[in-house]
This record gives sequence, C-alpha cells and structure tokens, in this order.
Amino acid sequence: MKKTYVTSMPNHIGAFLKASKCFSALGINITRVSYNKAVDSHTLFIDAEGTEEQLNKADIELKKIGYLQSNTDKTSIVLIEFHLKDVPGSVANILTLINNFNFNISYISSQENGTDYQQFKMGLYVDDSDKISEFLKEAEKLCKVRVIDYNSSEKVYDNSIFYNTYVMGLSQTMGLSEDVKNELLVHVNLAMQTLDEQGLSPYRTFDSISKFAELLGVSKGKAFMPRISTHQITDNTEITLIEPPCGSNTIIIKSNNKILFIDSGYACYSEEMQELLKRNIPDFETMKKTILVTHADVDHCGLLPMFDEIIASHRTAQCLKNEYFGNDGYREKNPLHKPYINICKTLTSYKAVNPEKIITLWNNIETLNEPLTQIGFFDFEELHFEVYEGKGGHLPGEIVLIDYTHHLAFTGDIFINTHGLTHEQAEYNQYAPILMTSVDTNPKLCAEERKAIMQRLGIGQWQIFGAHGFKKDYSVNS
Repeated sequence: MKKTYVTSMPNHIGAFLKASKCFSALGINITRVSYNKAVDSHTLFIDAEGTEEQLNKADIELKKIGYLQSNTDKTSIVLIEFHLKDVPGSVANILTLINNFNFNISYISSQENGTDYQQFKMGLYVDDSDKISEFLKEAEKLCKVRVIDYNSSEKVYDNSIFYNTYVMGLSQTMGLSEDVKNELLVHVNLAMQTLDEQGLSPYRTFDSISKFAELLGVSKGKAFMPRISTHQITDNTEITLIEPPCGSNTIIIKSNNKILFIDSGYACYSEEMQELLKRNIPDFETMKKTILVTHADVDHCGLLPMFDEIIASHRTAQCLKNEYFGNDGYREKNPLHKPYINICKTLTSYKAVNPEKIITLWNNIETLNEPLTQIGFFDFEELHFEVYEGKGGHLPGEIVLIDYTHHLAFTGDIFINTHGLTHEQAEYNQYAPILMTSVDTNPKLCAEERKAIMQRLGIGQWQIFGAHGFKKDYSVNS
C-alpha cells in the first residue's frame, strides 16, 4: 500500500532525519521525497510504502512530532502594493501600521521610477481575512492601496508557503472539498518536481494551470452557455452539436426517434449538462442512455458514469478499466504528462466509470501498421459507418467513424475545425499544449492520421464533426 505524506517540517538541521527514523522504525519504505527550499521552506512530500497498519501507525507518530499539516491552517500570503510618495520616511507609517497589526512581512520590493511616487510591494502573512480587511481600510487612509492576485501575478513573490497558497486558490476557483485539496497538493508538488528535474522554470506552467482553472470556473452554473446547433441529415435523422467553452463537444444523433451520444465533456459540468439534456430530450431521465466514446481523454469521458451503455474500442475500454482499478491511463503512463493529467482530473472532479457498462464491438488488432486501420462497422438506425482506429497519434484507442452514404465523418480529436472555435474554446485550447507539452501523444503521427482521414473521403459534400469547435463543411471534387 502506498501513501503520500505532506509534512510541515521545522527548518533546522536533522528535521528530515527525524521523519526518516519514524518510517524506518515501523518498517516503512520511502519511495519518493520532494523538498525544495527555494519553492517552499517548510513543506516536504514523502511517498511511503507499507501495510495499512504500518501507515496508520506512521500517521500517529508524525502527528505526535508535529509534522503532519493541519487542514484547519488557513495561513496565506496577501500581496499588497502601496502607492507611496517618493520622499524620505514615506514607508514608515505603513511599517508602523503593519507592526500594530502584528503582521509578518515575507516579501518587500520597491524602486524609484522617475516619478514622484514609488510602487512599494509587500507580502504579508495573513491568517484572518477580517484582520486584513481592517488593515486595508486603515492603510487606504495613508495612501492608495492595491491587492495583487497571488495566483496570476507574473512571478511568485514569496515561496515560503507556496503549495498551500497556490492550491487554496485553485480549490476556491473550483469549489473543491478539503480531501480533494490534499490530493491536488500532491499532484502540484509532483508537477513542480518534474519541472525541476528537467531544469525548467515552473512559473509559466503554474500560471497556465491557474488560468485553466479560471476558465473552468467562470463557465459554471448560469455562466455555462455552450454553442448549440442542429444539423438535418435526412427527414428522420438530425445531429445536435453541443460545444461547451471548455472540454470536448457532445454530439447527439437522433435517428428514427432513437438517440445516440458521442463524447461527453468534463465532469465538473455534470449538473449543467444534465439540465441542458433534460430540456432538450423530454424522456432523458427515464430512457436508456447509450454513448460512443472516440477516445479515453478526461475531457471526453467526464460524464460517462451517468450513461447506461458505453461503446468504445478495445484500447479505450482497457484504458478506462485501468483507471477504474486505480492504475495509470494512457496519458499518465508518460511521466512528463502524469502530474498535469492528475491535476486536470482533480480540478474537474473526474470519476472513472464502471467497466461493466463498456461494450466493445470491433476487432482488436494488436499491431496497427497504418495511420488509420479499419476495425469494423457500426450501424445506428439510418446511419451506416465504417470504423477506423488511429495508430495512437493523439491517444491509443482513438476511432474515426465515416458514413459514405450520408457523407458524415466523426473524427474525435484527430481532426478538429480550428477555424470553427469560439473565442472561449480557442482560449481554453491554448493551455493544454503548455500543460502536457503537446495534446498529441505523437504530433507527427497525428498529422499523418489527419491526412489519412481526408484521403478516405469520397467525392461529394461532407460534414465533418470534430470533438472541438463547429462542424466543417468539406468538398471533395473528382
């Protein structure tokens, strides 16, 4: 059994030795340690492996020596900019006020700028929001004051409690519970350690994660306003395309009064999507709900638990099964991607689906030699698809469906209409490559797969439905 301990250790000689002896005495093996004084001078992460009984005893011993962080500790840093007159002693009144409130200063920065004023920045330790509110009222009597957003500032002004402050900001944005915050803390640390071992600066990546969370958060509730369009295919078949600002599209095919869903978006929009579907499908709550998944990415599979039947390729089914039993999915198997996928799953409240709901209809070809390989057929009422599996350029298990009679193609993430993205979708899509190095497992191979799709489209006017953005009308001439 493995467990990650987030310990708050005193900054003095022998602190880690004391914790190490605690684990050693209980016969527990330490498998990973992460500590970086430049990032956080107190927080040390320890991955330990032992029996459940041994780890429970370690909990008790670490609490006795005061090394386990308290969930009730709400200490954070508030960054404040004071607009002070550039004269001798101008900062003295502010320092006196800080002293009167018994605040500790964690960061100071100021420099003349050729004007009569200086922008004096300070970081203050804060453990009481009411206290800082009172301080700001008094400070505004002395000069202009501006509170700087810690999470979106261009640089990290103070690192002494970085992890807690950073994670607290993400959690508040997404409304996460205390238990989930602790899980997120571990993933954020792993991302920091991964970047550090690569010799990369973490600030751009962590700023991108913050902006990613902000985009997710501002689209919730009444602000969830996906673009919805309806496309008539025949007299008895229509396609509804739901495009949320963040995450994959959801496609609804209605043919002869039967309904099939394709892909499902993020789990954090579960309530919003269910309300939307109830409004548009009268018997949604009581009907048997079947969904086809183009591939096993978190932004396509977030709502799978609410469906009765899930149609997937063999590789996608295996990935979903691995996740359900607590093992790594395809994305997490890449150590460079793993921390960011786990952060994404935590922020979006992703839950793995029970594999008993999954059915696989097509051939399981162990070795795929071509960019696209036909693995079978799929019929849904009036629509008749050839099903192709990609070689894994975007993600192993990816599939493409082509209906040559009605000139329809469902291409998942292998091909999306980048020119058909809304402003919000385009903004969201720019952060995924930063967080995962690339959204594609193999960008060169994915380009070959896109080319192969176009080569398989026969003469005529095609409607291509990708998993992000509007449908693409595409003409193939003789």
